[in-house]
Amino acid sequence: MLKHRLPLILGATTLLGVAIAFSQQRTPADWAERRKQMSIPHDEKGLAEPFRGVTAKGTPEKGLFAIKSTGVSTAPVRKAAEAFLAALKPEQKAKTKFPIDSDEWRKWMNQDFYYRQGVGFDEMTDTQREAAFGLLKASLSAKGLQLSRDIMKLNYTLGELNKNDMVRYGEWLYWITVMGEPSADKPWGWQIDGHHLIINYFVLGDQVVMTPTFMGSEPVIATSGKYKGTSILQEEQKAGLGMIRALSAEQQKMAILTPTKPGNNNVGEAFKDNVVLDYAGMRGKAMNGEQKKQLLALAGLYIANMPAGHAKVRMAEIAQHLDDTWFAWIGGTEDKSVFYYRIHSPVVLIEFDHQNPVGIRHLMPNSRGPVEEHIHTVVRTPNGNDYGKDLLRQHYEKHPHPHQ
Repeated sequence: MLKHRLPLILGATTLLGVAIAFSQQRTPADWAERRKQMSIPHDEKGLAEPFRGVTAKGTPEKGLFAIKSTGVSTAPVRKAAEAFLAALKPEQKAKTKFPIDSDEWRKWMNQDFYYRQGVGFDEMTDTQREAAFGLLKASLSAKGLQLSRDIMKLNYTLGELNKNDMVRYGEWLYWITVMGEPSADKPWGWQIDGHHLIINYFVLGDQVVMTPTFMGSEPVIATSGKYKGTSILQEEQKAGLGMIRALSAEQQKMAILTPTKPGNNNVGEAFKDNVVLDYAGMRGKAMNGEQKKQLLALAGLYIANMPAGHAKVRMAEIAQHLDDTWFAWIGGTEDKSVFYYRIHSPVVLIEFDHQNPVGIRHLMPNSRGPVEEHIHTVVRTPNGNDYGKDLLRQHYEKHPHPHQ
């Protein structure tokens, strides 16, 4: 597997090397233009085929999602979005708003060099930032909001660790777009996009789809600098180890795809909307009651980034398919092992991955492979409902749309 990945790894490394050199020698405006040019081929390749969704066999399973009332109000999110848009200047609003069915949903990328649309926190006034964080606060749980803020802070730490390169890294290099018009009954949503933090948030009535979501950092713990002591994803790391260790030796043989981890393993990151990923590992149906409960709790750590009411709805959906939920593992199972795990069912895909060092590689010259200090996590809704697209499709069947 590594042999096939090597050209991609080398290509990314070379591209990142060019990006580093450029960001350290140019103004922010020059860097923005360079990012735009570097992003074009990724956009073209990533959007070359229509959205289908993550599937196990190449064809989405039908009948998994339905337009229905959840009884959980989305009014706070709508009002916060309206307040955010009202705080923007006309020219900022013009570049922030997109149609609900825009490909802008799919144009996100974890890499720091990617060129984002929308209005950036770096250009916002204090009042506008307050309104932007108000949108995040209304849309996320306290846990999700704290995690998002800590990721932004750790991006500042990464800048400090790279000779204070705040042109390439920094706390405010995150952009917000709004798709559609905030509404009580019509589909709309918003996206935040930046290095190690991407949230897609679709709303229809009182239903919410908060995927794809990407959260991670490098480093994951700040041991120095302005935000020393900031730490993320340690619970998800510890609970993952707890899950693999809760399996018997025979069950571990099924769950562990390979005990070695020479590189990166996440499959559902940027422009992987149509990835075909078959089920693998240990099936929930073969687990005992306590193991099933532990698997559900592990998934719950990620879903808990949504407000409690919406998280409860989502967890009920996941629990309904628990027997058909698979837990897979790559890597070691010791305290200091690096590893990858995923939870995969017809309605959810969750990935946790220790990654190769990139921005802190110069601080660990003897590193040979992934490190605990660089973590990526991804949450997706397979079978066509990322970005709420299956709900949007059903909505258009009842209410025809001019773009359809």
